[in-house]
Amino acid sequence: MAVAATWAACAGLALAQVAPVPQAGEGGGRIRAQLAAPSDVEISSEIAAKIARLPLKEGDSFARGALLVEFDCGLYRAQLAKAQATATAATRQLDVTRQLAKLHSVGAMDVAQAQAHAKEAAADADYMRTTVDKCSIRAPFTGRVAKRDAAPYEYVVPGKPLLEILETGALEVKLIVPSRWLATLKPGTRFVLHMDDLGTDVDAEVVRIGARIDPVSQTVSISGRIVGEQPRLLPGMSGWASFPGHP
Repeated sequence: MAVAATWAACAGLALAQVAPVPQAGEGGGRIRAQLAAPSDVEISSEIAAKIARLPLKEGDSFARGALLVEFDCGLYRAQLAKAQATATAATRQLDVTRQLAKLHSVGAMDVAQAQAHAKEAAADADYMRTTVDKCSIRAPFTGRVAKRDAAPYEYVVPGKPLLEILETGALEVKLIVPSRWLATLKPGTRFVLHMDDLGTDVDAEVVRIGARIDPVSQTVSISGRIVGEQPRLLPGMSGWASFPGHP
């Protein structure tokens, strides 16, 4: 019996270490929280080419629409010029064939073949135009470079990670709270966030409540936002969120 009791106590301790529950502190509920960027994107190559320009380094800031990556696409541009010339010639051939058909010099089959050739040539030109459009990658939002996975003059293949970028808009606060708090928590509820990295307090508010409750831990995810401008805050910082009135 003593052995069984000892095993049960150890098992209970192990479970408590694997699945920690939110802790409460004096003067209101205190929950661990972490800051996250609105968007965290990994930029990858869509074509096989050599990198011509990779102007940003880790930590650099950029504006929406700024050049992130530029590839050496001389070969693709030459193929585009050829495809466009072929499409132009096919269109002119179709016009001539239609004129000859009016004079009964060619049959309907000749016109159909000319139309098919013109459509095929136009499709090839569109394909090469789309490929050339991928020769440069521009920023989808204003942000900063979190990681650089490639270097100028490196030859890359489709799917090769190049940059990890973070949006520098209003940071989100990610936290998990006991499900019993849902009786009083709602979007707009204010709380105070103490940042461990800076040793300062900032105001925040709840913006979204998770769609389901974890049946094991009886917790729910909450998303909040920082109230006001806090330029010193960075994604990945963590701290304690205090909710007065929640034990």
